[in-house]
Amino acid sequence: MKMAAPLASKAGSAGTNSKPPFPELDFRSGARVEELNKLIQEFTKHDQREYDDQRALEIHTAKDFIFSMLGMVQKLDQKLPVANEYLLLSGGVREGVVDIDLDELNVYARGTDYDMDFTLLVPALKLHDRNQPVTLDMRHSALCHSWLSLRLFDEGTISKWKDCCTIVDHINGATNYFFSPTKVADWFYDSISIVLSEIQKKPQRGMPKVEKVEKNGTIISIILGVGSSRMLYDIVPVVSFKGWPAVAQSWLMENHFWDGKITEEEVISGFYLVPACSYKGKKDNEWRLSFARSEVQLKKCISSSLMQAYQACKAIIIKLLSRPKAISPYHLRSMMLWACDRLPANYLAQEDYAAHFLLGLIDDLQHCLVNKMCPNYFIPQCNMLEHLSEETVMLHARKLSSVRSDPAEHLRTAIEHVKAANRLTLELQRRGSTTSIPSPQSDGGDTNQPDDRLAKKLQQLVTENPGKSISVFINPDDVTRPHFRIDDKFF
Repeated sequence: MKMAAPLASKAGSAGTNSKPPFPELDFRSGARVEELNKLIQEFTKHDQREYDDQRALEIHTAKDFIFSMLGMVQKLDQKLPVANEYLLLSGGVREGVVDIDLDELNVYARGTDYDMDFTLLVPALKLHDRNQPVTLDMRHSALCHSWLSLRLFDEGTISKWKDCCTIVDHINGATNYFFSPTKVADWFYDSISIVLSEIQKKPQRGMPKVEKVEKNGTIISIILGVGSSRMLYDIVPVVSFKGWPAVAQSWLMENHFWDGKITEEEVISGFYLVPACSYKGKKDNEWRLSFARSEVQLKKCISSSLMQAYQACKAIIIKLLSRPKAISPYHLRSMMLWACDRLPANYLAQEDYAAHFLLGLIDDLQHCLVNKMCPNYFIPQCNMLEHLSEETVMLHARKLSSVRSDPAEHLRTAIEHVKAANRLTLELQRRGSTTSIPSPQSDGGDTNQPDDRLAKKLQQLVTENPGKSISVFINPDDVTRPHFRIDDKFF
């Protein structure tokens, strides 16, 4: 019986005369994938600035000033919790680090207005004694939003915060106090203004210069000048909860990309209510659920190549899609988290796939716009694009189509923008003081050794762990001794 020659041998013989393979191309735009990868790497290099010891010390000095100021706010009328835990995030509210998209946000530009930006979540109220899922009053709100009744708290808390509530009288004669995000923000801004006015009456050597204090809707934006650096702090009054909201309980039952990488306890350690209203909600009463604490943990499980693609994509769309207002960086982050659940981990871990990830994120965003559908990652039944008009989504989808047709050109533009911002910062530094600044706690002499050590730790944090959070435990009676937790490390 004769055996047929295997096909492989024929293919092999034909292959000896075959031409070398084409470079990998993006089918839609014709761009070379290798070139896109190089452009993303160049963007990352310019976007992630490295800080020397002097800059790290300036960061530490500004942070100390902010925490000391908050300690003094607590002492004004004892409203803030005595022992508080703040969440400090790298990047401002405008960068989408929290889901709080406000119409009243003033436009600040890196390089022109500030060099570094941070978001600080400051609990006005804490509810940390619950072990069961937290049930919120969502009867009057859109999904992902809630009212907050002070009946969950003790009489002392109600008495302290009555003036920051809206009052609802029931038929049975009972009075219900609902914590008002707008009134809390007004109180917070007034209190910060009083404290800063007092501080500036007795300036100390090395103290940061307060260049700007503005109320942007329900957040307070402060720009500090320290040495040759300008730092923007977006301070957000929040309500802090331990545990997990009942409305997001079903999300825990699904399989996720972080399973086995971090524990469920780390992911569901707490959540916040942030002062942001839905598009049809009542601004005086409605808060938005925020999972910023969980998102910090999830970022540990996202590959560096996907994060680079996300940052590059964010830089492209943040200006392109700014008018009319529809898409925020938070939408893009949600899409990235869904992609992590959808795609194999070993694919997302490929170091040279940043170009594929960037193109995929643009495709995902366009798909979400055309279908007017972007589910919240933690509460999927909440569609974050539901309120948009057909005209707005189609306009933005067409803009994204132009990006998809020439991603290399849009990447080059993003690189030029970040390089221009860096040049502005360097120019202002050259004009400003280049001498070392003393710590606010020092007597004007040389900076002390603990500050030097802390500066090095902060430098390591900023350069090696961009975007991670710092939990800070503050005793307002001793603001000279903040205690930091960076992820699970204390110092």
